[in-house]
Amino acid sequence: MSRLPRQVTLFGFVSLLNDFASEMVYPLLPAFVTGVLGAGAVALGTLDGAAEFAAAFVKFGSGRLSDRSTRRGPLIVLGYVIAVVVRPVIAVTAAAWQVIGLRVVDRVGKGIRTPPRDALIADVTPLELRGRAFGLQRGMDHAGAVLGPLVAFWLLTSRGTDVRGVITASVVPGILVLVLAMMAVGRWGGRADSGAPDAHPAAEPTAGPPVRPTALYAIVAFYLLRMPETLVILRSQQLGVSVASVLLLWAALHVVRSSSSFAGGALSDRIGPARTMWLGWVAYALIAAGFALARGPGQAWALFLALGLVAGLTESPERALVARASGGHQGSGFGGYHGLTGLAALAGGVVLGWLFQGLGAALAFGVSAAGGAALVLAWPMVSQRIEAAVTSNKE
Repeated sequence: MSRLPRQVTLFGFVSLLNDFASEMVYPLLPAFVTGVLGAGAVALGTLDGAAEFAAAFVKFGSGRLSDRSTRRGPLIVLGYVIAVVVRPVIAVTAAAWQVIGLRVVDRVGKGIRTPPRDALIADVTPLELRGRAFGLQRGMDHAGAVLGPLVAFWLLTSRGTDVRGVITASVVPGILVLVLAMMAVGRWGGRADSGAPDAHPAAEPTAGPPVRPTALYAIVAFYLLRMPETLVILRSQQLGVSVASVLLLWAALHVVRSSSSFAGGALSDRIGPARTMWLGWVAYALIAAGFALARGPGQAWALFLALGLVAGLTESPERALVARASGGHQGSGFGGYHGLTGLAALAGGVVLGWLFQGLGAALAFGVSAAGGAALVLAWPMVSQRIEAAVTSNKE
């Protein structure tokens, strides 16, 4: 069995440590903004909305810049540098608007680094191993999201560290992120050194013929109809899950996401990314319908953990499809993918949030489940068109 390139493994550990640092901070921001700085829910909503919009917007430009492989290394490292420097500064802020500004800058760093990182992974990985490569990256990312909150909880409860101290401590894994990121990009290039045994020419992974962007439209539609995680948490609390248990539930969710990402990446290489992603959409439609009908905390826990399977079955196949559809423009392809899905998630979250607040959680989840079911029914026809285009181009 072929081994994954060394750069892919390094980026897996980069993702693990970066999410470790990020998730030490992110779950504490609501308590920090409201309890320490005295702001309210409007500030929290502004924080998340502005941060995600900024990340989505920057990804378009970053993707275009990273079409040139020599730009990918500097963009990746720059994106991680911004995050590592900005996060600890949150600890010394004195007003909510300062936290919002720093969080936006943090997400700008994410927007800068994500398209070139995914393009580089696609570039150095053989076509038949792309599912596993992205599965490793996503699995390690979610593993970091398990460790971060647990370490933060330990620092708060066992070491007597306050919230500002925990946020400052995130710089430690952040420094390791920079070291590994610079190792992964090598000589600031977009591909592995030509003399390395695990290097793959850029032409090999992009040899799969480009296809029409129909798959991207379907992926964007999924992000548009998917329920935001904040509302899933709120629904779980309505069903009886205590606020204190949310941290444990969040960590457990990422355990499922991490393990299912490895399995989903391997499955994508075995049966194809289109079929694997479709299974994820089936799972989402069933889970959303379950949340609409659920009646107690036990059901909320089961459904929330099952939601982790959706990420495992969709994130890696999405990236494999985007890489194949992008042809020789991996940077632009991933920039468009991350930018459009980010904007779709923001727009869908606003609409579903309005339904949740105005008409009730059950109806909002029911609408989301119905949208997922419609996508499940439409996707077989879409995927047949994609496969037909691939076959025609090969001939």
